[in-house]
Amino acid sequence: MNSLMLNTDGVQIPQLGFGVWQIPGDEAEQAVRTALEAGYRHIDTAAAYGNEEGVGRAVRDSGLPREKVFVTTKLWNGDHGRAEQAFDESLSRLGLDYVDLYLIHWPVPRQDAYVQAWRAFEKIYRDGRARAIGVSNFTVRTLTRLMEETDITPSINQIELHPYLQQREMRDFHEANGILTEAWSPLGQGRGLLGDPALAVLSEKYGKTPAQIVLRWHLQLGNVVIPKSATPARIKENIDVFDFILDTEDMAALGALNQGKRLGPDPDTFNVA
Repeated sequence: MNSLMLNTDGVQIPQLGFGVWQIPGDEAEQAVRTALEAGYRHIDTAAAYGNEEGVGRAVRDSGLPREKVFVTTKLWNGDHGRAEQAFDESLSRLGLDYVDLYLIHWPVPRQDAYVQAWRAFEKIYRDGRARAIGVSNFTVRTLTRLMEETDITPSINQIELHPYLQQREMRDFHEANGILTEAWSPLGQGRGLLGDPALAVLSEKYGKTPAQIVLRWHLQLGNVVIPKSATPARIKENIDVFDFILDTEDMAALGALNQGKRLGPDPDTFNVA
């Protein structure tokens, strides 16, 4: 498993993680247990997912040393004004002493409280309750303001990113500012991407599934990637991507698939709290 260095005191994040968005709370424990058994060491959850309890149980009961499992959770939109209390509630649901990464889930521009929330994040980090802090769904505009008005640069920005939405401007901005890019919905939510003819050609060439081809593309771009599945066979398939390398021509072919179209909400207009 490859790991990437965050900009925070030498903390490393496993580049391929396991996401639990849309996995019900009563199924999350088994899904995470399966993922850990398959070799994943990075689990991504959020207060809004309603499954932190199951994730925490799986991590605690895995038999793995706590420091061997990288756990991310996120602050929900309505809690920007009470970030410290919301963090403590997430930590209690997880049943952990700390998290490895805590993210602001969305900037919620109309609410205009993400800078306030980030100052609370800085305290949580300095207190040692989160080993690293970052954001999710931030844009160049909201990230720039955050960095101008606070002390600590986010370690990561988790954004919608897949071959149909490649986010080159955001990736360039992240690289210029020492921020890692993390991809959610990396496989395009099963909405057409994996049936693209270009992926069928590469799947046959490498003897890998279309999903494995896409995940390998993310890894070679330098993205942190968190595919989600509740199916044991798919969970195992998604981590079996370290035994081949896409050549330059094939990376370019995948790069040509960009359509610039979102499947999820636009961060500039998503104001659900």
